[in-house]
Amino acid sequence: MTANRNQLTYDTAVRDFRRARKAASMQQLIAKLQGKSTDLLAYEDVCRHIDASDSQDKGVQEIPLDAIVGSVGRFKDFTRDFLPKNDSDEERWAGVKTAVMDMKGMPPIDVYKTDDVYFVIDGNHRVSVARQLGAKTITAHVIEIKTRIPITSEDDANELLCKARYADFLEETGLDTLRPDANLYLTFCGKFRVLQTQIARYRQFVEQRVNHPVTDEEAVTRWYDEVYRPVLRIIREQGIMRNFPRLTEADMYVLISERREELVEKLGWRVDLETAAPEIAEEEKEKQRNIFSRVGGRLRDALIPPELEDGPPPGEWRKMQAVRRRDVLFSDYLVSLPGRDSDWYMLDIVIQYALRDKDRLLGLHVVPDKSQINSATVQAIREEFSRRCQAAGLVGEFAVETGNVADAIVRRAVWADLVVVSLKHPPGDQPLERLGNRFNRLIQQCPRPILAIPEWTEPETDRMMLGYDGSPKAKEALFVATYLASRWPKDVTVVTVETEHTPADTLQEARAYLEKHGVYNVRYILKKKPIADAILDTAEQYNINFLIIGGYGFRPVMQVVLGSSVDRILREFRHPILICR
Repeated sequence: MTANRNQLTYDTAVRDFRRARKAASMQQLIAKLQGKSTDLLAYEDVCRHIDASDSQDKGVQEIPLDAIVGSVGRFKDFTRDFLPKNDSDEERWAGVKTAVMDMKGMPPIDVYKTDDVYFVIDGNHRVSVARQLGAKTITAHVIEIKTRIPITSEDDANELLCKARYADFLEETGLDTLRPDANLYLTFCGKFRVLQTQIARYRQFVEQRVNHPVTDEEAVTRWYDEVYRPVLRIIREQGIMRNFPRLTEADMYVLISERREELVEKLGWRVDLETAAPEIAEEEKEKQRNIFSRVGGRLRDALIPPELEDGPPPGEWRKMQAVRRRDVLFSDYLVSLPGRDSDWYMLDIVIQYALRDKDRLLGLHVVPDKSQINSATVQAIREEFSRRCQAAGLVGEFAVETGNVADAIVRRAVWADLVVVSLKHPPGDQPLERLGNRFNRLIQQCPRPILAIPEWTEPETDRMMLGYDGSPKAKEALFVATYLASRWPKDVTVVTVETEHTPADTLQEARAYLEKHGVYNVRYILKKKPIADAILDTAEQYNINFLIIGGYGFRPVMQVVLGSSVDRILREFRHPILICR
């Protein structure tokens, strides 16, 4: 009777093994189609890659079965779920299952523990049977191995390789000791060389600046504190990682770094990582849009003329400046240089402004096609721009673009803080004139403030006036005006025109904001006449030589049809105008 019962139990165990084998085959097939791995981790690989050190006997204890991720000697015989992969294991597997079913019990298995995962030394078939029976834990004799890099139950062979590379990086740099909270783990396993190269370059930069050698430790910590962490802060504060759940923060940093190198080559301008981070992240996010969104975008582009496209919402530039946490608002000026004689006069004015904080000037010249990029005319403009910047002791970088001038300026504006253009051709007073006007389009679409300088204007900007109506764009203008008034002594006037949309107490909003930020010596004017008349008359009355206003209040189509007070001000005010959005 006992023999028959044992045979029946064994036959059942064999059937269970064959079902487990089919499940293993199906699991492997699906994983292959998905490009994934079902393999157990090999303990020898872990020891070789992860820098295993001292061990400690932890005795016999219950361990979770789903935390067993690998094997010392039989990692090729089972899947990650410990399903049997070889038909030749039938007899051994069925024998173990029979012993369990006959209540003979199983001795403890032997395992190595690294962090929260386990590798089977002896007892692979017992683990397989226990998992097939639906058990949650198993008794094991545990030897704990210390590793520098933590291993998790989700790690596959590729992740193990990445952790090995990370361990090598930490061994070389000592970053985990120097900055214990740092986590530069990359899923791009081959990209640790990018970080190593950056550290080496930054070391050279620091040594040139301080004029003496720096230690390995100082090079690593200064790179981490002065290069990596500022970008990491932007990544976190902007919530960039929400759009890239499969990447680590260090992955995103490397992606931004490499894309920045491409940008520098493409733009012809130096772009710092802090400026590049949010813009590049937004580009990568756009790449993830589905095909329908891209088709919709192309259809929209085909139906809507470029002049009728709108730009980013008001306030985006200010948010960017807040994240970067710089001491100055305007440190990089994009200066459009068509090459006219008056452009050099304009450049000299801009140089005077830039000298106050040693700002950088980014010269831009646009030609119709590539055949003119290296022409004698372009070369002469480049040389004259460089000569004037060098004479003033400023950093000047010059680039040449092809195509539409407004397109080029709008496209490149995101890499600057301020766009400077000549106001030679302001928007006309007729709809058709406004539709084709380059300056009109810049005001609608440019993502940065625009400094419009009329031809041959006076360079002084010591008598500033803000036109304020409480709109979002006017609030951006108020923000900039407050900054300028706080930073450099100026005679300041604020004018508000009372209309059906702008109540009289709007002027008090501006006063409250300015006084909150320590600006008190201000002239406040309330007018009731048409907006353009009020602005121009007040400017003449107080001899204003610098005007700050918000951009158009209408959407592009309405602005083209109806015109704007801004258009008239641009035509008639003959001093620099700063236009904010």
